[in-house]
Amino acid sequence: MSKGERLVAVVSMVACWGAFALVWILAAVKAGREAPPPAARAPQRPFIVALSGVAAITLALVVLVPDRIWRTLSAHSPLLTGLGVVILAASTTFTLWARLDLGEMWTLDAEILAAHQLRTEGPYRVTRHPIYTGILGMLLGSLLLVGIGRAVLLLPVGYVLVRVKIDAEETLLFTAFPDEYSEYCQRVAQLIPFTRRAREHPRLRKPGHGRRRR
Repeated sequence: MSKGERLVAVVSMVACWGAFALVWILAAVKAGREAPPPAARAPQRPFIVALSGVAAITLALVVLVPDRIWRTLSAHSPLLTGLGVVILAASTTFTLWARLDLGEMWTLDAEILAAHQLRTEGPYRVTRHPIYTGILGMLLGSLLLVGIGRAVLLLPVGYVLVRVKIDAEETLLFTAFPDEYSEYCQRVAQLIPFTRRAREHPRLRKPGHGRRRR
C-alpha cells in the first residue's frame, strides 16, 4: 500500500468511525433523558454467550493461524482503496440517518418501550434493521481499506452479533405489533437492501401470520 493510499484509508476511517461514535454518544445521552421506560426486554444471555463465543474463536484464529496464511489474504490496490472509501462513507451516512430517524426509540438492549413507535419509513423502507445494515457496510469498507488480511474476521464477527440482536428484537416486535410487523416483514428486506425474499423469522411461518407474497 502506497503512502497516499494509507493516508486516504486512515483519514476515511477516522472521519467515519469518529462521526459514528460522536453521533451515537450524543444521541444516547439525549435518548437517555427523553426516552420512555421499557415495557418489555429480551433476555441478555444469548447475546452475552454469542459475544463470548465469537471473542474466543476470533482470538484463537488470530493467535493460532500463521502470519503467512493471513498474508495470502492481503490485497492492496487503488481500486480497493477507492471502493472501500465509497462503501465506508455511504454506509456511515446510512447508519447515522437510521440512528437519527429512530430517535428516542433507540435502545442499547433489545427492548420495547412504553408507547413504542414502529418505524417503517425513511431508511426503514430499505431494510428493517438499517443501523445493522450500515454497521456491516462500515466494516466491509474498513476491511477493504486496511487490505483485508486478519481484518477479514470483522465481517463474520459483526454478522453473528447482529444476527443474535436481530432475532431478539424481532421476537419483541412481533409480540408488540403482530399484524403490522408481519406485513412489514413481507415488504422490506431484513438486512440486505432490496432482497425481497429476506430470511424469514419463525413467527412468519406460524399459522395466523400469513404467507410471503410471491
